Amino acid sequence: MPFRIDFELTDSDLDYFRKAMRDVQATAHSRDEKEIIAAASRLAAETGMRALPEFVKVRLRKLEGLIHMLEDTEWRLEGHHRARVLGAIAYFAEPVDLIPDQIAGLGFLDDAIMVELVVRDLEHEIESYADFCRYRDEQKHLETSNPELRLKRLEKRRRAMYARMEARRERRERRGGSLFRFS
Repeated sequence: MPFRIDFELTDSDLDYFRKAMRDVQATAHSRDEKEIIAAASRLAAETGMRALPEFVKVRLRKLEGLIHMLEDTEWRLEGHHRARVLGAIAYFAEPVDLIPDQIAGLGFLDDAIMVELVVRDLEHEIESYADFCRYRDEQKHLETSNPELRLKRLEKRRRAMYARMEARRERRERRGGSLFRFS
């Protein structure tokens, strides 16, 4: 029988996560992008092999989506869009966090909470990428019959999704902004 537990993060709880993200981002600029992606990928893979609460598994799968977004050569996330997502996953490349990952059942709870917060902050990037992927799947039939047309359509769609991310993020900033400042 499932059992539901709800909890609310207070402003001071959120301040803890903001500070943790700021601390990581302060050092992330000195780390290689591939190193950050590889470390976050290892965390995602490690959690997939462990017996973890479903709450944690569901959230940590979202981390994999952010990694795919960075590695997708047709999406080609670039500029400040890329920096935002990379800055977000940098937290998961750090070996030290609030609850040590080795603690059975709870070790990844803080990571799951951070994923949830990051995903909410990057909702426009995630939605745009998902729309791009759906569109790409619809254009699959052109891979062999007209690959040049397919590439042109994908590029046009990618530019439209980037513009949508910008517009939505600007609206969010006018309404009060994000939880984190990803640089």
